[in-house]
Amino acid sequence: MEVILKQDVKNLGDKDDVVNVKPGYGRNFLIPKGYAILATESARKVLAENIKQAQFKQEKIRKDADAVAAKLEGVKLTIGAKAGETGKIFGAINTIQVADALKKEGFEVDRRRITFDQEPKFLGEYVANINLHKEVKVQVPFEVVAE
Repeated sequence: MEVILKQDVKNLGDKDDVVNVKPGYGRNFLIPKGYAILATESARKVLAENIKQAQFKQEKIRKDADAVAAKLEGVKLTIGAKAGETGKIFGAINTIQVADALKKEGFEVDRRRITFDQEPKFLGEYVANINLHKEVKVQVPFEVVAE
């Protein structure tokens, strides 16, 4: 079953993508929640027209994301956390703390766009993956230190 996504769906696709999904997932989840519509011929024509009109706007957003990515290249964050004698953090570092650290450096990044390869649960150095745009991704190193 082919559907057109009306918004970004994690692990499936971005807005205005035409994706192939199992019929039950499309009928029972994506369409009732408003995340997608059926990819009929008329819906595809409307999608093509919308994409054509939004091309200029998307190019500007991509250029802005490239500029932010270029500035983020040299940034290294330090995040303080309470830790035990063995270096294990009480709790874990999450995306909210990384977003706050980026905000202190002067970058406004939505926490939902930040992911980790390895969950920071010990003191040390880690990498945060920031998805600024579907084509622009940047990795920001950060160090977790004891407070």
